[in-house]
Amino acid sequence: MEAREKARLAARAADGKKATDIVVFDVSGLTPVADYFVICSGHSTLQVRAIADAVREGLELAGQRLLHLEGYERGRWVLLDYGDVVVHVFLDEDREYYNIERLWGDAPRLEGALLHVGW
Repeated sequence: MEAREKARLAARAADGKKATDIVVFDVSGLTPVADYFVICSGHSTLQVRAIADAVREGLELAGQRLLHLEGYERGRWVLLDYGDVVVHVFLDEDREYYNIERLWGDAPRLEGALLHVGW
């Protein structure tokens, strides 16, 4: 599965659990760490974990293996690493505090990308 499709699938899974402010960054030209970052938020630690679970389940069903998981127990900032795609699921206030979007301001930002079939 291509990274772009993997990012789209992760964004759709997050949307299915009512994640807010879903943004996909194409960071392929800016970092060797990944090709895409998917960033989204939840309103409670329970919702953050539910969003992370949905992303894991959706990508697992598509045959994608999770390489690394961080922050799940606390449920404030969960990072799911799939190699070429990294998913960040934040609690609302933690996302505002860390504001990692500003670090990737030069990357193409694909807001609402899960709704656009063509990207």
